[in-house]
Amino acid sequence: MSVISSVRKDIQAVFRCDPAAVNTLEILLAYPGFHARQFHRVAHSLYRWRVPVLPRLISHFSRFLTGIEIHPGAKIGDGFFIDHGMGTVIGETAEIGENVTIYQGVTLGGTSLQRVKRHPTLGNNVVVGVGAQVIGNITIGDNSKIGAGSVVINSVPPNATVVGIPGRIVAIRNTDTDTVEKLPDPVGEKLDNLEKRVSELEKRLPGIEEK
Repeated sequence: MSVISSVRKDIQAVFRCDPAAVNTLEILLAYPGFHARQFHRVAHSLYRWRVPVLPRLISHFSRFLTGIEIHPGAKIGDGFFIDHGMGTVIGETAEIGENVTIYQGVTLGGTSLQRVKRHPTLGNNVVVGVGAQVIGNITIGDNSKIGAGSVVINSVPPNATVVGIPGRIVAIRNTDTDTVEKLPDPVGEKLDNLEKRVSELEKRLPGIEEK
């Protein structure tokens, strides 16, 4: 696929994911996520050609301009969209599939100091919500959704919805019937029970103090 065709897919991704997008000129001039993606194209090509220093300088300039940090070594597929991307960090060995959307404050981070695959791999059509942290050499399956503020440290199967700290799977979409199967959430249930118990104790406390 040519670079022009790939850039067009990135523009289409903005229209697909952001109803506030008015026209192509606005995207070209005023969408920092789109800018960061295009800077990364250049930096990544130079990185693959083993050009010293320059890829990191381009990445650094992109971070200064957009608030989005993408290491030149990261591999990114077509149709990538970063919405309101301030504070987003994508590590060196991260791999991102096609038509992926991530929001501001997302980290695709590593857990190892060794020069190995240490960042996440995101499949196609993945959505990562605001402030989510996806950490380590794990895989997020195709069509999965990571909820805002989640911390994901384990691999996620395709078509799953993950929320919480640590991230836990709460639903899986059945692609054959296009229905969502909600899974038991024992951690969430325990938290709900704990909140109810605390509320009951707070109601009883005034009577106990009077005695």
